[in-house]
Amino acid sequence: MTNEANMEKIVTDLKMLSHDAEAMLHATAGQAGDKMTELRGRLTSTLESAKATYRRIEEKTVAGAKVADKTIREHPYESIGVAFGVGLLIGVLVGRR
Repeated sequence: MTNEANMEKIVTDLKMLSHDAEAMLHATAGQAGDKMTELRGRLTSTLESAKATYRRIEEKTVAGAKVADKTIREHPYESIGVAFGVGLLIGVLVGRR
């Protein structure tokens, strides 16, 4: 898997975890007890940490996309040349099999 695919999977997993954790917090809201209170507290802090991690990953992804866009706009012909070269290299490698 590529880094981009890994990042997309992590983001998807974090969103699903966040949704499931919030649903569990709402479902157990009426239950009492020391263990349940402790568990709810740990789950809440872990959920907040996961949300913060998601926001940092999203910010880094957006920043990376902006840098790539700026570089391509500043050097369009070089970008086309690099893309052509990489495509040619991949084509040659795939054609050898």
